[in-house]
Amino acid sequence: MVTASAPISKEVLEFMKVCFSCPVGEAYGLSETHGAATVTRQCDPVSGQVGGPLPPYVLRIKDLPEMNYTLEDKPYPRGEVCIRGPACFRGYFRDAAKTAEMLDDKGFVNTGDVCVLYPNGSIRIIDRSKNIFKLS
Repeated sequence: MVTASAPISKEVLEFMKVCFSCPVGEAYGLSETHGAATVTRQCDPVSGQVGGPLPPYVLRIKDLPEMNYTLEDKPYPRGEVCIRGPACFRGYFRDAAKTAEMLDDKGFVNTGDVCVLYPNGSIRIIDRSKNIFKLS
């Protein structure tokens, strides 16, 4: 089973694993990445993280010094998740300013989500760098 669209609490995720006696993974992505860019692996017993990048996506973590998130953070690097891949959007229709905010010069989508990067390549979303309001 896979859950996506919004973060699920660790307690609910572990409850689902026990109730259904099957792996339950979390997927992460945006409209701009055309769906899931990461997913937890079936054999990963750790709840609360969204796994590593799916092929053909590439993730990059960007320092956010104004929020005190850096690649030098201990015990694990923290920063904004940036995603690149062939399914990522190329820009907003007739809105160069918004496109420049969202895409960097190497084609990475600036997600606005802040993560912790674990040694196995998986990430856990911990904060937002962009303050937006979304309805459930």
